[in-house]
Amino acid sequence: MTYPTQDRPGTRPRRTARFLAARSLKLHRKAWAAVFAVLVLTSLVLGGFALATVSAVAGHARVERYAGAAAVVTGDQTTRFTAKSLGGETQSTSAELTERVRVPRSVLPRIAAVPGVRAAVADDAFPVAMTATAKHSATPTDHLTDHPTYGHPTYGHPWQAAALAPFTLREGHAPAGPRQVVLDGRLADRAGVRVGDEITVQALGDPATYEVSGIAAPGGQGDRTGLAHQGAVFFTDQHARRLAGHPESTDAVGVLAAPGVSDEQIHAGVRKALDSAGPARSTTAAQRYEEDNTALRVLTGDSRGEPEFLDAAPSRSGLLQLLASVCVLVVMIAVLVVAGTVAQAVHQRAREMALLRAVGATPGQLRATVSREVRTVAVVAAALGALGAVPVFGLLLRLLRARDAVPAGLELPTPWWLYAAPLLTAALTVLVAWAAGALACRRTARIRPAQAMGEAQREPERPGRGRTVTGLVMLFLGAASAGTAVLQFGEVAAMAASTAAVTLVIGCALLGPWIARGALRVLGAPARRLGGAGGYLAAAAAQANARRLGAAITPIILMVAFVSVQLSGGATLDRQGGRQAEDAVRADLAVTTDGPGITEETVRKVARVPGVAAASGVLHSTVVLARKELGDPRLDRLPVLAVSPAALPHVLDPGFVEGDPGKLGHGTVAVGKDRARSLGLGIGSTVTLRYGDGANVALRVAAVYERSLALGDFLFAPEELAPHMSAPLHSRVLLSTGQQGGADGHQGGVGAHRGGAGGQQEQASVRQVQAAVQRVLADAAVGAHVVTDPAGEQREAEDRGVGEVITMVAVGVIGGFTVIAVLSTLTLIMIGRRQEIQLLRLVGAGRRQVRRMLRIEAAVVGLAGLVVGAAVAVIPLTALSLPLTGALPYLPPAQAGLIVAVVAATVTAGTLLPMRPALRKRHPAGLGRK
Repeated sequence: MTYPTQDRPGTRPRRTARFLAARSLKLHRKAWAAVFAVLVLTSLVLGGFALATVSAVAGHARVERYAGAAAVVTGDQTTRFTAKSLGGETQSTSAELTERVRVPRSVLPRIAAVPGVRAAVADDAFPVAMTATAKHSATPTDHLTDHPTYGHPTYGHPWQAAALAPFTLREGHAPAGPRQVVLDGRLADRAGVRVGDEITVQALGDPATYEVSGIAAPGGQGDRTGLAHQGAVFFTDQHARRLAGHPESTDAVGVLAAPGVSDEQIHAGVRKALDSAGPARSTTAAQRYEEDNTALRVLTGDSRGEPEFLDAAPSRSGLLQLLASVCVLVVMIAVLVVAGTVAQAVHQRAREMALLRAVGATPGQLRATVSREVRTVAVVAAALGALGAVPVFGLLLRLLRARDAVPAGLELPTPWWLYAAPLLTAALTVLVAWAAGALACRRTARIRPAQAMGEAQREPERPGRGRTVTGLVMLFLGAASAGTAVLQFGEVAAMAASTAAVTLVIGCALLGPWIARGALRVLGAPARRLGGAGGYLAAAAAQANARRLGAAITPIILMVAFVSVQLSGGATLDRQGGRQAEDAVRADLAVTTDGPGITEETVRKVARVPGVAAASGVLHSTVVLARKELGDPRLDRLPVLAVSPAALPHVLDPGFVEGDPGKLGHGTVAVGKDRARSLGLGIGSTVTLRYGDGANVALRVAAVYERSLALGDFLFAPEELAPHMSAPLHSRVLLSTGQQGGADGHQGGVGAHRGGAGGQQEQASVRQVQAAVQRVLADAAVGAHVVTDPAGEQREAEDRGVGEVITMVAVGVIGGFTVIAVLSTLTLIMIGRRQEIQLLRLVGAGRRQVRRMLRIEAAVVGLAGLVVGAAVAVIPLTALSLPLTGALPYLPPAQAGLIVAVVAATVTAGTLLPMRPALRKRHPAGLGRK
């Protein structure tokens, strides 16, 4: 093969680069195939995550029940916080509220009087449970509020709100009295109910029997279905107002436009009417934080779905935060993997480029040649990856939906302009590859032609001083960040631990040759002693190729560290939280329901059952905590519980360490020990919280408890939390029969009572109480039942589902990157060593000895990557886990075994498979050219 080293007079310099690049791509197909695979995966993953992120940015709540309304008037579901940062700049942040901010009914005449408004309709949505014994069905139907087949919750509404969808009657008539209802078509079909049948419905009070007067469906008489993501039961307007429980306010006001009036005209007119003659305020305006917008909002277009699905906006915000964090992680890993693979591919040609320099090729020609090669490969790979990003995006959406990680009411749109995102990530992939190639050939291109061959013949013994110093600095910063995580709390500790993991991985990547050299010194003696001739050869070869093996060890360290942090962090918190949840529950029995919840009146009825020593319902909601973190304003939305103080600790023991839980009530709160320490709170201190409806309230600390991983950072009495909930329904009722000594501990429930006749009597007594409670529930709660040995009580993290899915995807992406990076790097290294292996065969080394040498080298690379990666992960995980949970990090054995197996299989394949051609024939004389 000949190369033109100089351009002929009158030709452009790039012609030489074009010729050299074309011949090099043909000659080094295997090396560039590895780079191609890495770049395809990079563009594929980045494009898929970019599509998901942009779709989440454009996401909005679905519009179903208000599809026929031109505008919807509702309260502002956002709270805000502004503070000065450490630099003196004013910064603001906001958070979505999870409980409904209602509209005063006094604004209805104002809205109805706006020119172009046909009607202003007040709508209330309150959860209902329903059972039916259809005249046309042989057996009673099941509880239908959230039935697995129906799959969506059911809400009660006033009949006048049916016009907002609009619902139209497909049979029967509108409800004419307080004991008549109209069902939506899908719910009626699922229940097998027809007009004239009787059903039992329970809202926020006692169950009652209603006659089905009609069946309605949205979209006209021809549509025989109901709403796609919610069921509807329509009552008379007055009865619905009473059942909703807030007669002076309404959840939202739907505005119907007169024919020929546009949505923009309606919005402008309603906005003007609400702002004139004294701005109209939401019902909690007097309690809202001073920076919050208390004026009513007028929603049009896609935003009309916000009051239908209150959980859509918080879920979208959480999804965006998780996607952003994972995107940063993926970009960083992609840059490291792409840079390492491209650099290794270019480094394999060091002798070739040195020969070109020696015969007169200019540095510019070499850089242009490498640039053209990288660009040719990267453009095609990035384009293929961009095409594949679309199905990856679809798979990610299906995973989120299948695992209920995002609520059904959150619409993630896919407009045509969304698909420009993979083109941008493809361009980023090409840019990273080009930069990596330019940096990789810089050293060879800048040396003098007379020195080029000498420089290429020897492997650098150690990294440059700048690289070494930078790596040591990164290790120091990582250790310092881990120390910061030990001394801090909450988000600051998590941020410091994450920073420690990233900086330690970067430090190890920079010090890869040193790590390889150290591992070889540690493992070299055992390899020589136990491996015989193969072990001696492996130790000598690895010592000579420390720099190359360091490039193979680096992606293993990266994978082990990041995957371990991702998996162990969640597993540790789940394990300790689960233990605290089990230890906290002291109840013998629990009343649970498949419906929306259990009413307070049902709790009182159950508490009066003979044999029940203590009873408490459990309310779940959220609060928003405003604070400053490193000078920046933060709003943390936290899940909270409310239980009856009189039942503590007989049914639930939070592990109080200070204060008196009996003082929980109006104006007081119990605080978790870690949160109290981070905020500097003690008994009698005041903490200001914002409830789910936006009310900003100062509360006095009555007690401090330690089981906050399970129960959350704040614990309330029901009378304090319930007024700030849209529907104050208990998730379950915990009951104590007094058979276990109350607070002495719930040790495995009824089955763990003392043995003998006494234990049998206690179990019989508990069963009697269970039967008595079930009889009371038959008339007091639809779909409720009693269970023994209640499960642990644990806070409901709103982004848990999406976090699990994103973590699973992130671990898969990191693993995929690592497998390809290790395979490609080792393949390139081994291809470059084929002449070395042939020489060993020619001087007498047998195939078995060479194979043992390669296996020992693979073991050294894999073991070094696993040990260093585990150490990098353990440091930040321990720094975060010890102060937060009081326990060491935990990684499930199955997951740890999978990590080890993937590393072992990948390293073995990358080391042995490329050498099969060199070891295929028995006699070295038969070996051909590489």
